[in-house]
Amino acid sequence: MVESFIPMNSREWREMQKHNRIHVFGASGAGTTTLGKALAERLHIRHLDTDDFFWMKTEIPYQVPRPTLERIGLLKKELKKETDWVLSGAVINWGNFAIPLFTLAVFLWIPHNLRMQRLQEREIMRYGIDAISPGGWFYRNHCEFMEWAARYDTAGSEMRSSVQQEEWSRLLPCRLLRFTEPLTTADMAGRIISFIDTEKR
Repeated sequence: MVESFIPMNSREWREMQKHNRIHVFGASGAGTTTLGKALAERLHIRHLDTDDFFWMKTEIPYQVPRPTLERIGLLKKELKKETDWVLSGAVINWGNFAIPLFTLAVFLWIPHNLRMQRLQEREIMRYGIDAISPGGWFYRNHCEFMEWAARYDTAGSEMRSSVQQEEWSRLLPCRLLRFTEPLTTADMAGRIISFIDTEKR
């Protein structure tokens, strides 16, 4: 679904650019949350992650999606609390109301094999090696998630994929930075801050 937005006049846009409202997005496992946290810490502003709004708080996390209207309401409430923030994760198809708020967007892409390795390591840290191994209590869920994540670079716009995010990025009225090679979190955060400083001179 593509939404249209009322364009801001130049005065409104200049006023917005005094703030840092940064959206970091990309594939699962690309490091959006890690970069979002680091960037917020460097800029001394609040970090929010879409997973905290998309998923219900359950004993086993990331299993039950929160109703759309509820997650929209929660995210709107938190974004209004601060004048500056970093929002990491994915808002496509449910959080497009936030698009006009962004002063900068950052897209992360890393090679498939490296991303899948990171996800495997993250799953082990979250659930334990026994849980995600054959016969483990989380094995089926783990396999389904990894299969879904593996399709990012080949799937169409029907799911979270490079195609979907490329199409969505055309809606953004703000500057878009792309990182398409593996870099350290500190390096990416430093480059983003340098870009922001240059833009505001």
